[in-house]
Amino acid sequence: MPSPYPEAPDPVDAETDEPLISGEKVMGFLDHLEELRWTLVKCAIVVVLFTVLSAIFLRDVQSFLEWPWREALKTYPKLAVVLRTDTPMEVYSVMIQVCLPPAIAASVPFLLFFLGQFVSPALTEKERRVVRPVLLTALALFLAGAEFAFLLLVRAAVEVAIEANDWMGFTMIWTAESYYSLLNWLVLGMGLVFEFPLVVLALAYLGIVEVATFRKSRRMVILICFIVAAVVTPTPDPFTQTLVALPMWALFEISLIVASVLLKRKERAEAAGANLPAD
Repeated sequence: MPSPYPEAPDPVDAETDEPLISGEKVMGFLDHLEELRWTLVKCAIVVVLFTVLSAIFLRDVQSFLEWPWREALKTYPKLAVVLRTDTPMEVYSVMIQVCLPPAIAASVPFLLFFLGQFVSPALTEKERRVVRPVLLTALALFLAGAEFAFLLLVRAAVEVAIEANDWMGFTMIWTAESYYSLLNWLVLGMGLVFEFPLVVLALAYLGIVEVATFRKSRRMVILICFIVAAVVTPTPDPFTQTLVALPMWALFEISLIVASVLLKRKERAEAAGANLPAD
């Protein structure tokens, strides 16, 4: 028997006029602030936990992080260079550089997950389907950049520095702090630099900058790549800067190809939607 009372309409988002998902509650401004606070707290807890874990296995983490250094010195077996400290307190800053950056890098997947949880309630189901692969792509690009720097870039920077010092006739006495500063700056910096394709894709997909405009500005983009490489790399040698700039340029070209494919799919979907009969 049908109910004599009319069914209550589904709740609608006041901003987007779209129906809310069942079980989703409407949040006010203070609720959003509280959710943001807890998101930041969870991010901080994860970073602290990984930092403590790195401290527990400090010597193992140190041995792992010094792998590029040992590999670079294998090319110069007669070179007697060791990492040292200059002051009694320097060892503590080195310990921080050994523990904290690896902890941040290991925390990135969790930080992106918490960010997705925070942003998700404000998105429609269609937008959520877009955000998930974007976050996974951002994670993959960050890890690829960090791995590229650790496996190739740091070792190359050390070898170039050895060659330059030998050519100038200088005695090489390097501190542990200078090595770890170089390592962390390059690894984390390249992880962020590899996010560059996502920026290009977003600008092209949203129609802010057309793909044709990017292609016409290719020379300017190449110049920007080398400027960013000069900022990211703590060493002024052109070889290391070129090793940073070339992957950025390659990623830029790949992002243009991907953007073109996505825009064609978007145009076909919009054309198909426009041809549907109206209700």
